Amino acid sequence: MLHVAYVRQDRGTDWFEQGEPDRGLASFIAVTYGRIVYWMGKRKIILEKGDFLFVPAFADYYAKSIPSVFHEKYVVSFSCGEAAARVPLFGEGRLAHARMGMYEWMIERLKTMHEEWTEQAPYADLRAEAILSELAVLWSRENLREPATDAAVRMAERMKAYIAGHYRERVTKEELGECIGRTPNHAAALFKRVIGQTISAYVHAVRIKTAVYMLSDSLLTVAEISEYLGYRDVSYFQRIFKRTTGRIPSDYMRDRP
Repeated sequence: MLHVAYVRQDRGTDWFEQGEPDRGLASFIAVTYGRIVYWMGKRKIILEKGDFLFVPAFADYYAKSIPSVFHEKYVVSFSCGEAAARVPLFGEGRLAHARMGMYEWMIERLKTMHEEWTEQAPYADLRAEAILSELAVLWSRENLREPATDAAVRMAERMKAYIAGHYRERVTKEELGECIGRTPNHAAALFKRVIGQTISAYVHAVRIKTAVYMLSDSLLTVAEISEYLGYRDVSYFQRIFKRTTGRIPSDYMRDRP
């Protein structure tokens, strides 16, 4: 069983933190911008955008931002019981550092967790525990796989770049295969292995991320945003949006300028 103590988003250029071993809280950290440094004993870890860090409970560490370098990160502090220790990331009880192929998707999950925690949404603590468990399981699964080769990572990045320019259209494995000079099935399998999502799931995630910004900052209606993003059926768009964010589109329209 997990118990989340707090979820926060840190930002700034003059940040410092020292571990409090007596508190018995572990931390799950994801850097979304800039660079920071952690020391645990003689081990030094520089974290940049795309890096995740697990700091076990009772750890004695020292961390700070790099002078004049702005950084941004999400931090989840929590305690875990015997059941949660079944997940290798938690059960091994040691410092862990990784870069995830599913980075964008995992950050969106952390963002949702932080928003609900900050807003004190009903059952936000339960949702936070569920999301944290999910992220820890995916991290542990990724550790079981052989690391992707540099060539595979480069091809996955090319496919992501193609999607970034065509996400409002129907993106197929045939198009992505042509993009990287491989067969459609090879492209789809490589994308799933490196990124951790299917092509379709990734395209939906990019669309919904754009939808969140448009719902908050534009004057367009839900139907107009749905059409712009390539969803001809507004009901389908709303179902995908709810499934991805856990909220309905109108929730993001309340604070429009």
